[in-house]
Amino acid sequence: MSAMKSHVYGVSSKLFLTLLFLSLSVSYAALPQNPVSKSSSSTTQINSNSVLVALLDSHYTELAELVEKALLLQTLEEAVGKHNITIFAPRNEALERELDPEFKRFLLEPGNLKSLQTLLMFHIVPKRIVSKDWPADSSPSFRHPTLSNHHVHLKTQGQGNRLIDSAEIVRPDDVVRPDGLIHGIERLLIPRSVQEDFNRRRNLRSISAVLPEGAPEVDPRTHRLKKPAAPVPAGAPPVLPIYDALAPGPSLAPAPAPGPGGPHGHFNGMKQVKDFIHTLLHYGGYNEMADILVNLTSLATEMGRLVSEGYVLTVLAPNDEAMAKLTTDQLSEPGAPEQIIYYHIIPEYQTEESMYNAVRRFGKVRYDTLRLPHKVVAQEADGSVKFGQGDGSAYLFDPDIYTDGRISVQGIDGVLLPPEEETKIEKKTGPLVKVVSKPRRGKLLEVACRMLGAVGQESHFSTCQ
Repeated sequence: MSAMKSHVYGVSSKLFLTLLFLSLSVSYAALPQNPVSKSSSSTTQINSNSVLVALLDSHYTELAELVEKALLLQTLEEAVGKHNITIFAPRNEALERELDPEFKRFLLEPGNLKSLQTLLMFHIVPKRIVSKDWPADSSPSFRHPTLSNHHVHLKTQGQGNRLIDSAEIVRPDDVVRPDGLIHGIERLLIPRSVQEDFNRRRNLRSISAVLPEGAPEVDPRTHRLKKPAAPVPAGAPPVLPIYDALAPGPSLAPAPAPGPGGPHGHFNGMKQVKDFIHTLLHYGGYNEMADILVNLTSLATEMGRLVSEGYVLTVLAPNDEAMAKLTTDQLSEPGAPEQIIYYHIIPEYQTEESMYNAVRRFGKVRYDTLRLPHKVVAQEADGSVKFGQGDGSAYLFDPDIYTDGRISVQGIDGVLLPPEEETKIEKKTGPLVKVVSKPRRGKLLEVACRMLGAVGQESHFSTCQ
């Protein structure tokens, strides 16, 4: 009876263990093998009507190619899954032919993938913005965050021209989809962080910010040092002041500039000047200034030579709107463009912060310019730096457009002109005195008067008195 009981119990226990093993196997098979796949499978799937698919199949082929090279498809899919997006797509010509080849090579280098991603996400706003959402012409600009954690500004200018920062919307509402839309813009938008990274990678490897100070005395007759200067190491500040290194005049060839390193400068000034001019063009709104530096004058070459010899410069760059106010008479005189630009170049390295701190502390600050003997006056006004006085004043409008340790470019909203020199001398007023001139005596009369004076008869003749 006990054997039969144990046999029955044994069979029951084996059957129970078998059923338990099968149930665990089925449960394990039902569980997900990889937790990551579960989260990825739960991500919103992109359908064929998505704005991302429309971007890849649109005529914005250059932008779509950059998005794929930047490995941003997964990031954009997640953004579309959370909210609508608005893409500001540059024209193909802006990316293919109008973009600086050196800047494009910088973006496509493997080590600069983060800069490329930041640049592209700067064109995407995590919000649906249609053309009717732009502010009116008289309204202030709207500020929107982008996927790159920067901000863009939407505004309307002129005859209803819609702008994002400084780029015009050329094809509003070009592609519209349920999860977003695409606006066509005239050119590429470049965030300041990417532009600074581009400048830093190219120029700041062997450059340190040094100021030329303590220049020895120069003999104005021989134009040479009164005492021989001690030898200086390469990269040290120049011995002579910057005015002695300037070219003799706009119509003459640039004079050889003394400085560290002898005839071969230690710094690559031409490359740095080219960089800051390209930065002006990329920044937008300063094309006239760049045109004067490169085409109308030889100032770009002269500035490059000065920087190569160790000097530093701060350029107060008027924007295009300010340059358009110059008259033909102001630019037609020989050497007039050079003299105008000379007055906008300070032979010091100043940033927006340093100038603002100076005017906050000292009130009015007078900066030397390359147009001797004129100085430009700076003072604090409306929380910014104001240059000049009266109607000819200008405000610091776009601070630190370009800063690389040797050249600093500050955008201003007006053209500065030096005050007119006083040429009229004040006339002293006093009582009028009538002066009667004596008649001039001839040689013969002189001899006669002398003879009469010898005998004491001179007083009888009025002509001899």
